[in-house]
Amino acid sequence: MAQEVRGVIAPGKDQPVRIETIVVPDPGPGEALVRIQACGVCHTDLHYKQGGISDDFPFLLGHEAAGVVESVGDGVTDVAPGDFVILNWRAVCGQCRACLRGRPWYCFNTHNAKQKMTLTDGTELSPALGIGAFAEKTLVAAGQCTKVDPSVSPQVAGLLGCGVMAGIGAAINTGNVGRGDSVAVIGCGGVGDAAVAGSFLAGAAKIIAVDIDDRKLDTARELGATHTVNSRQKDPVEAIRELTGGFGADVVIEAVGRPETYQQAFYARDLAGTVVLVGVPTPEMKLELPLLDVFGRGGALKSSWYGDCLPSRDFPMLIDLHLQGRLPLEKFVTETIQLDEVEKAFERMHHGDVLRSVVVL
Repeated sequence: MAQEVRGVIAPGKDQPVRIETIVVPDPGPGEALVRIQACGVCHTDLHYKQGGISDDFPFLLGHEAAGVVESVGDGVTDVAPGDFVILNWRAVCGQCRACLRGRPWYCFNTHNAKQKMTLTDGTELSPALGIGAFAEKTLVAAGQCTKVDPSVSPQVAGLLGCGVMAGIGAAINTGNVGRGDSVAVIGCGGVGDAAVAGSFLAGAAKIIAVDIDDRKLDTARELGATHTVNSRQKDPVEAIRELTGGFGADVVIEAVGRPETYQQAFYARDLAGTVVLVGVPTPEMKLELPLLDVFGRGGALKSSWYGDCLPSRDFPMLIDLHLQGRLPLEKFVTETIQLDEVEKAFERMHHGDVLRSVVVL
């Protein structure tokens, strides 16, 4: 029998979000019903609200979440009722050319729940990133549920569902940061700070955090940055080179998603170094680089989508590291809030006042 729960929807472009009654169907084949315990407020949710991703309003917002499986549909074997899970927005298919080549983090056929959640009048909702977790319960594809150690706090576990995983993965999976490397991270919001934490976890010898906000640079130091650069006060390319013996960093992670900061990352890397783009650009942005510089500097220019993560591999490992005290996920949580405070959380995010607001249910 379908259930009625409270959820936060974005009714139209740039309109304030509001709480509505959401109708959630029982899980069908391959689906799972999850009782949400915590969900981070991510920039992607704000992009949905602003109409920057699609115009399929109304959206059921929220995707960076953790909770407990309440029931599953036919054919589900990987999770069971009572399992504590982190939700992910890339449920791999196991059958596409990427999966069959042993690279499931590049899966070309990720999937979501087939049934739609609705408003009480029958209006179909578009769940953010196929999840829709600013709700007491949500319906997802069972492959979007990754079982982890239930002793972890839901407030920190859910962060791996998007931003923190994107940043850590950009460093460890995409950038292949290793022991003794020098790393620069341009942009120290949630994703950039997670890239700092990931670089520290990987054993980087020098981690240079770059931002225009000293508050964010202070947080980056808490997460492992050895040096900080305020790019309002000093050219970041020159500063990074000075801090790396004049050469540039082995890996530069661009966590802003703008052409000008990408160019800074390109020229701030060492010869044969790696640039990782994890900041999300908008469709109209263009990049211009001298092709001779691309050729002559060598190395690798990579993009990192969801930190090139494989949730079944990465989520349990990172939760274990957190429980061992080696990955301070709790430092990403600025505040915990209720469902009816999401609109205010968007405002605080816009002003750079929080690293992460987390809705607790």
